[in-house]
Amino acid sequence: MAEVVNMPRLSDTMEEGVVAKWLKQKGDKVEEGDILAEIETDKATMEFESFHDGVLLHIGIEEGEGAPVDSLLAIIGEEGEDVSDLIEKSKSGENTEESKKDEAKEDSSTKEDSSTEAENESQDAEGIPDNVEVVTMPRLSDTMEEGTVATWLKKVGDEVEEGDILAEIETDKATMEFESFYSGELLHIGIDEGESAPVDDVLAIIGPSGTDVEAILKSVKSGGKSNKKSDQKASENASFSQESENQSEENTTETNDGERIFASPLAKKIAEEKGYKLSDIKGSGENGRIVKKDVESFTSKTDAPKASEAKSEDKTQAKEEKPVETYVPAGEESFEEVKNSQMRKTIAKRLLESKNAAPHYYLNIEVNMDNAMASRKQINEMPDTKVSFNDLVIKASAMALRKHPQVNTQWKEDVMRYAKHIHIGVAVAVDEGLVVPVLEFADQQTLSQIGNNVKSLAGKARNKKLQPQEMEGSTFTVSNLGMFGITEFTSIINQPNSCILSVGAIVEKPVVKNGEIVVGNTMKLTLACDHRTVDGATGAKFLQTLKTYLENPVTMLA
Repeated sequence: MAEVVNMPRLSDTMEEGVVAKWLKQKGDKVEEGDILAEIETDKATMEFESFHDGVLLHIGIEEGEGAPVDSLLAIIGEEGEDVSDLIEKSKSGENTEESKKDEAKEDSSTKEDSSTEAENESQDAEGIPDNVEVVTMPRLSDTMEEGTVATWLKKVGDEVEEGDILAEIETDKATMEFESFYSGELLHIGIDEGESAPVDDVLAIIGPSGTDVEAILKSVKSGGKSNKKSDQKASENASFSQESENQSEENTTETNDGERIFASPLAKKIAEEKGYKLSDIKGSGENGRIVKKDVESFTSKTDAPKASEAKSEDKTQAKEEKPVETYVPAGEESFEEVKNSQMRKTIAKRLLESKNAAPHYYLNIEVNMDNAMASRKQINEMPDTKVSFNDLVIKASAMALRKHPQVNTQWKEDVMRYAKHIHIGVAVAVDEGLVVPVLEFADQQTLSQIGNNVKSLAGKARNKKLQPQEMEGSTFTVSNLGMFGITEFTSIINQPNSCILSVGAIVEKPVVKNGEIVVGNTMKLTLACDHRTVDGATGAKFLQTLKTYLENPVTMLA
């Protein structure tokens, strides 16, 4: 009996995986425990073993390709066994839920459309006369979901002509002028200045004087007609506001033949000042719209003599002045697109969530590292011992966390969770991004134990051999870029931690000791804090304790 093997969930946050390498090929004999493939998750590349015996009959995901968790990965069975039904069943299974949703949506949409059409026809007949138009909040950009009325250029009772600007509407991209596509009296304003409303909400009602507005509004709320023509025209004609154009939106004028000319207000103003006819100017904007640069680059016939005189003067000046040669660089612009790995996608997602969710603030402190350097030198003179400055920072951080438990917390919606244990995440740079292996119970480890364990975890990280459980459960994080010569930087909190410590390089510079200027070695530390859990004073006290440990390493051995 053939067994279907699906894409496994190899980490708690994994949503899809990429097959980095197949270690078995189609037709190979597979035994329980054999490694089938190496799968790249959002955290690491991991070996995936078979839980079945048999022959690899089918490979569902090729090397380098990705697929969601539970997608068909492989089929294992007896040699010669027909698995076509299983393959088809898997394919149909992947699409069943989506198909059902689509069908349900289509059925619902069809029913809604038909019922809406019937209601609209009924409402048009009963509640909304043909000569009354309900203007809704238009969709003026592809991403617009709601709009804000910045200014009304017409008020209730004003006569409105087709092409008049009704209001300035602030979208998610710009503030734009919205023109009327109907003539009549402005009977009702549905959204006041400064107020916002979703797309398709009632913006205004235009019609003949004396119309019963309340009846129309009631009809609209119960499913009456809305102005879709207005939305369509607005989206076709809308253009984004630019400061250089003084929020110039598409205005129109007409030629003698009645043809409409599209031009921005600023372009019209400049043309009027120069005495140009808009019909003589060719527009370079969307739909031939005339913008500022078109008017400025246009030379009318009346300007020709002036232009000729100007050229003559330029020639005279050119004879007197030596021409200046300008270097014009030559080259080819090019881009290369590299597919984002699962790790890169997850890093981006997690950091964005952290930055958006946690109100970050930063505290800086400078530490004198003379004693730390001397202590490290003595420790490393011991046989089989190698301690780095980062190990000293981790040990000092763990001991400081024990004295300041507020920093070792996590924010939950209803409670603040205090971690009684101290697990320190150590940021490690790898080729595809950043991983954070966790050093468990760091406060209970000696400096040499911390050094050995960090070295082991970092090696696994660079070789993509870290297991998911080795990257989970941190309560505080340390990120060190000092080895790259970076003297000071800030980091984004590794949630659900409340803080992350950024460690810079040790710098030799003049310092004041006992009233005298001497050469010293200092290191800058920056603590990023989540203000929901750690107040400024709490973070400052933590850094003071951390500084004391680093400047007096012997205290960490007590």
